[in-house]
Amino acid sequence: MDTDEPGGILPAQDIRTMAASGQIVAAHPLDADQIQPASLDLRLGPVAYRVRASFLPGRDSTVARRIESLKLHEIDLTGGALLEPGRSGVYIVPLQESLDLPRDVAAAANPKSSTGRLDVFTRVIADNARAFDTIPAGYRGPLYAEISPRTFPVIVREGSRLSQVRFRRRHALLDDAALEALHDGTPLVDGELHLAGGLMLSVDLSGEGVVGYRARRHTGVIDVDRRAALDLRDFWEPVTTHGRRELVLDPDEFYILASREAVTVPPDYAAEMVPFDPLVGEFRVHYAGFFDPGFGHSPAGGAGSRAVLEVRSHEIPFILEHGQSVGRLVYERMLSRPDFLYGTDIGSHYQAQGLKLSKHFRT
Repeated sequence: MDTDEPGGILPAQDIRTMAASGQIVAAHPLDADQIQPASLDLRLGPVAYRVRASFLPGRDSTVARRIESLKLHEIDLTGGALLEPGRSGVYIVPLQESLDLPRDVAAAANPKSSTGRLDVFTRVIADNARAFDTIPAGYRGPLYAEISPRTFPVIVREGSRLSQVRFRRRHALLDDAALEALHDGTPLVDGELHLAGGLMLSVDLSGEGVVGYRARRHTGVIDVDRRAALDLRDFWEPVTTHGRRELVLDPDEFYILASREAVTVPPDYAAEMVPFDPLVGEFRVHYAGFFDPGFGHSPAGGAGSRAVLEVRSHEIPFILEHGQSVGRLVYERMLSRPDFLYGTDIGSHYQAQGLKLSKHFRT
């Protein structure tokens, strides 16, 4: 194998081939919309296990073995079940999809956008794993979701999709020099380009009106599979700055904010939001997210979509200022262009977004 050959993220058509060839093994046939331009949605299985603590199995153990030693009780998900928030609410759910990866294909998982915007902390675990959301090349075995609602009680069921997985062949990450060259031909951001191990993003607190939302406590239940079913006012408190261009983050509160920059992901690339250096302040953009090929892209040119930021403060109040760096977008090459793109091709909920809550709320 020529290891110098360029790598990339596998597109939708390659994911379909993986499923047809048995490299993706599903307990039930894949749903028609389960494959995204550069990722696969993962479905919950029929049972959840409430466990005493989060864990990684380590090199010499399986997830099933660790569940057996840590579980408090089993929860039937076939008809839907309530998962409650709180520090002790850790649930492990075997997923319907398992993998039999080729030796040169690895995978990485992330919460879906809607999951992160509900403050549901979700990670994927593989057997013998020493890191969450990381699946080594050649892995053969089951996958599990660790789920921990932080603010809202949620109803999930067999088939609910909280996580997604990408497949990668060899090295695909663009360094800053490659990003600058790409930006020269296809603008990645609508303003000045700031690079530091990826495209730097800052927070928008400039508006006179609503600049964000803070999650309410002690709310009703959110069914993760129901779209536009809830009044946002029952779950969110609008945040305004009254022209001060700064916001005091309250300890352990969850906020939805937006980036100052509008960004684009060209059709031959994919991107991922990663947290900025936590040493810059007592807050964290704590849910990473996948940005599919075509996010914010317009054939006419120009960057069209802002990134939504899911922000949580730490133990002390922290003042967040307009334009402060809060995260970065790292880009990777696609192995080939997907046969459909994020946006108008699939009616994507978050295309051309500004400040936007998850799809569960009526606007």
